[in-house]
Amino acid sequence: MRRLLLSLALFAPLAYAGPECTTADASQWQDQGKFQEDLKAQGYKIKVFKVTDGNCYEIYGWDKEGRKVEIYFDPVSGKAVKTEIDD
Repeated sequence: MRRLLLSLALFAPLAYAGPECTTADASQWQDQGKFQEDLKAQGYKIKVFKVTDGNCYEIYGWDKEGRKVEIYFDPVSGKAVKTEIDD
């Protein structure tokens, strides 16, 4: 039983890991401040902005329709890699 619990504890974080967005060097990434301003200009309201372990820009907030969103972006291209929307 202990071995099972230890195995679950070791691998649980992998199950919840976000996507891998880029392998490009950080010097090629878009500026974080400008990126956020561009999202706000598109109607997003950003509650949390962060850089993930998978080299993504991630936001928690609301889209222009007022829906809660969690979006992972490729910091080089700016394209959404994964999007979760709560209606």
